[in-house]
Amino acid sequence: MASSDVHVRICEQEIVKYDLEIKALIQDITECAGPQSKLTELNVDVKNSFHSLRLRIQDLAQMAMEQDKESDKQALLNQVEGHRKQMLSNQTAWRKSNLACKLSIDNMEKQALLNNANSDVRQRKMTKEGMSQTASSITENLMSISRMMAQQVQQSEETMTTLATSSKTIQETSDEFKAMTGTIQLGRKLITKYNRRELTDKLLIFLALALFLATVLYILKKRLFPFL
Repeated sequence: MASSDVHVRICEQEIVKYDLEIKALIQDITECAGPQSKLTELNVDVKNSFHSLRLRIQDLAQMAMEQDKESDKQALLNQVEGHRKQMLSNQTAWRKSNLACKLSIDNMEKQALLNNANSDVRQRKMTKEGMSQTASSITENLMSISRMMAQQVQQSEETMTTLATSSKTIQETSDEFKAMTGTIQLGRKLITKYNRRELTDKLLIFLALALFLATVLYILKKRLFPFL
């Protein structure tokens, strides 16, 4: 029973919350000055709130039918009836506010069209002096654009000249690098050849030294040990 009372209170709180939301949205519609898309958004929000409110009222009615005591059941059914009447009152207020807002937006749009029409009439009544000034301004702008284009062409020519000079310099530098590469390769070959020759000379010196030492040893042996 206590759990049922909690559910009933939660349901009633949500009904009150949706009712307040609907009243606030109706007030927003009353104060809406357009455009039509804004009014459409507000109406979508109102419809969603009414849908949620209707579902919660149905839930409360179902809880009333599930009450064990007849007195509790009747009390909840009375509350359900009161909430439904309040919802119908809100729907009536919503329709009236929506209609008034649409009429106001329509009137503002008509007034805007009239203002635009009057503005077009005033523009068509421009004097010849004004048209002459406009033509003069256009001519001056065209001359300015022409000068800018001439400057741009000149800058482009200078850029092409600079690019050509840079290309020539790059080509010369590339040729120098190629010549340096050939010189470096030749030097590498000479160094490699020199290294090989140096190794050969060292080997010959080592053999000559070995032969000399062998000869010295042979002579010493013959002199010191003649009978061996």
